Amino acid sequence: MNNLVKVGMADLNMATPPQTIRTSGLGSCVGVIIYDETTKICGMAHVMLPDSSFARTGVLNRAKYADTAISDLVDLISDAGVSKFRLRAKIAGGAQMFKFTSNSQAMRIGPRNVEAVKQILIDLKIPIIYEDVGGSSGRTIEFDPSTAVLEIRTVNKGVVQV
Repeated sequence: MNNLVKVGMADLNMATPPQTIRTSGLGSCVGVIIYDETTKICGMAHVMLPDSSFARTGVLNRAKYADTAISDLVDLISDAGVSKFRLRAKIAGGAQMFKFTSNSQAMRIGPRNVEAVKQILIDLKIPIIYEDVGGSSGRTIEFDPSTAVLEIRTVNKGVVQV
């Protein structure tokens, strides 16, 4: 059995021990981990944009947007047997990857993603236990639901476990 569950960009999935769950390429994107320490079930979403109203046309990829991805992730792990009142979150990413001379809100994707993720978690009454957001470096994150430890690898900064 492969014990690593990979989550791509604009994707979400869940994991249970002995699995771990990982996403890479978090620049302005935000990795959202929602977990229950009692059942050891977790889910991860790789959020690219703050709000599904940004969707242009065609089929909506719900995992791409903070508002739809987080609610879908909660539903997914709830269906697997977690109680919503026990959910906790850890988030990472939301970097400002490029320097812009204009102060245009449209260019602040990372900070806007972080703001959207935080607000949705507040609305869902899911406490954020840890966050590593902002800055200007990309990240890879891996979460182990058996220990609730999040490993964050940041470009040029090494590895942190929280």
